[in-house]
Amino acid sequence: MSFLSKMFNWRIPSLLPQSITFNTTQKVVIVSILASTLLGVLARHLRRRKTPRPIRRNRKIGGRRSRNSIRSPNDLVSLSGSKVSARSQSPGGSIVALSDRLSLASGSLGMEALETVLNYWEEALTCYQTPTSHEDSEFCREIQNLLDMAYSLQDQSELLFLDQRSVLFRNESQASKKLSKGDRSGSDPNFDSAESFASALDQVADLREFEEFFESMSDLHRYPLYQSAIRHLEENPIPYRTMRTELVNCSSDVEYLAKLHCIRLAFQYLFKDSSNGQWVADTGRQVLTDLLLLSDKDPKDFLVGYEDMLRFLQEPSNWVAIEKELEQRNVKAMTFYDVVLDFIILDAFKDLDSPPTSVTAVVQNRFLSNGFKETALTTAVWSVLKAKRRLLKYSNGFMAHFYIISEQISPLMAWGFFGPDENLRDVCNYFREQTLGFLADIFNFQKCRYETVEDLSADIFQQMKERVNNITIKFSQ
Repeated sequence: MSFLSKMFNWRIPSLLPQSITFNTTQKVVIVSILASTLLGVLARHLRRRKTPRPIRRNRKIGGRRSRNSIRSPNDLVSLSGSKVSARSQSPGGSIVALSDRLSLASGSLGMEALETVLNYWEEALTCYQTPTSHEDSEFCREIQNLLDMAYSLQDQSELLFLDQRSVLFRNESQASKKLSKGDRSGSDPNFDSAESFASALDQVADLREFEEFFESMSDLHRYPLYQSAIRHLEENPIPYRTMRTELVNCSSDVEYLAKLHCIRLAFQYLFKDSSNGQWVADTGRQVLTDLLLLSDKDPKDFLVGYEDMLRFLQEPSNWVAIEKELEQRNVKAMTFYDVVLDFIILDAFKDLDSPPTSVTAVVQNRFLSNGFKETALTTAVWSVLKAKRRLLKYSNGFMAHFYIISEQISPLMAWGFFGPDENLRDVCNYFREQTLGFLADIFNFQKCRYETVEDLSADIFQQMKERVNNITIKFSQ
């Protein structure tokens, strides 16, 4: 087994079988999730006959955050409500009164959507009335907590939209008074016209966004590996060092963590073949050497440091210390993604976004020549790295070898991004864009197959080769 195979062979539990079937209960849960996502978007209100409610229990909310990538469903609700109200509004009616009707219709739509969601959740709970395991009992408790919160939300909705004391049931004269205090006066007799209704459509959500959302959700059955990761995440926390949800264009933290789990498995599988590990090592050496040559730097010291790092990683006796050292750096798994991409490369780009003041002070000094600036910048970077090396617990460990390589690459990158050499800046920016593009691609359902570990591994390797080829072409121009 090659050093890269050892380095990135993260030991994690196997995922569930690749061939996945859904029983009735799973279908109910999936449908309920879809319905709750579009809460407030569908149909009109239907009053609910409530069943006796259990005593509410406090729900412990986890630390996950989700980021909705589609427009607010309130826009779509407004569109549906306007279709109902605009037809019934007389030409002389006030706009404020009309807005009340729009709000009432919109609220009614949302309440029936809540009714639909409650029905699905109750059916899901019914399927587990006689739990057979601790996991089933916990699942029932979680659904019951969800229902309790939904019942409370339903009560609040009734007060807002159905209670006669609601502001929505004010009379026409009150609405007219409120209108007179605003920026506009009088009413719009043409509000019912086709032109007015067409212009209103410009202000609401594009229905195609919801169609695309439904299509993406319905396509999840095509990604059994990803679905397995979702179930793994529900049962076990997936460790991470930094949440990169937005950076890799995931729609939520849950999606990022599930895909991260899949990618770790894919890299683990990829480096089982020692030839793949050797290709990555050779490619990294070649790309960085070319970058040094483009900036007229002697790559000798870099090559010495790079080879020392490879020999260090090939020694099995070093791995216990390496794992301990990286754990102290909050690296959660010994995989290529976690060590090389997330910890080394992405953190380096982050440091370039916020350079030390000693670096910016040198570059921005207008009274220094470019040659002196570059020398001073290199000295400043070396000083920072040497200071970090003195604080290392393992004086000859992984980070010590990494800092030796960084002493050759970091000054070059800093000068490329902040210096006056436009050609070098263009090359450095392109290198960064290709690296970030590769990360976005491997988290993309359209670019990589989240079907099996083998398929995902092959697609990730192909994306890596394409990006390396792009960089090579750019460096040769």
